[in-house]
Amino acid sequence: MAVLYELYRQADEGKVDLAQVTRPPLPRVKGGGVLQELGDKVSLTWRDLAVLMVGWSDNEATNVLIDRLGMAAINHRLEDDLALPHVHLRRRMMDLEAARRGDENVGTPGEMRRLVEAIYEGKGLSPASARDIRVVLATPKDSPFRFPLPERLTVLDKPGDLEGVRCVTAVVDLPGRPYAVSIDTTFLRRQEDGASAIREISAALFETFDRLARSSDVGRVISER
Repeated sequence: MAVLYELYRQADEGKVDLAQVTRPPLPRVKGGGVLQELGDKVSLTWRDLAVLMVGWSDNEATNVLIDRLGMAAINHRLEDDLALPHVHLRRRMMDLEAARRGDENVGTPGEMRRLVEAIYEGKGLSPASARDIRVVLATPKDSPFRFPLPERLTVLDKPGDLEGVRCVTAVVDLPGRPYAVSIDTTFLRRQEDGASAIREISAALFETFDRLARSSDVGRVISER
């Protein structure tokens, strides 16, 4: 999500042309996504790579974007522009040696929620970029967080998982009562335990905020009969 935000900030600054075509280099990292399955002749725009990163958790697409934008620039934006000092990119995707050294990508649920709120609000972005970044972040995904939500809702979310860890950060654009949330599950014995927790929390949040959206100030729910 931090990479996506930096991409659109640099696009507004004239440093990146989202429509420019690039050819992802070989070899490509494994572990998820689409690019690892494609040949050496594939060409994509920077926006295409963002869609793969967000919608399919494509590790190679993420790494190509990190290399283009610069890890230092991404972290600088987070800390100085958004005041999110605990969201920090420390390694490229699937860099196991860096992970073994303890150079893990980190963030707190509170600061990740503030990051997705900044994206939803278009903070620091031109109107056109604010609209398009929301479209990209709302790319359909098969995720535990979305499972209990009505299909009619627009959900701006980025799930993620590693061995023993499962998380999601999202804005649910519920009419009249949009809400943002970041859920982290760690030290999991089974990945499904994290998925189950995220599904249950997502369902409880939607039930609560949907009721609030349909309620008066004194708590009466007025439903059509």
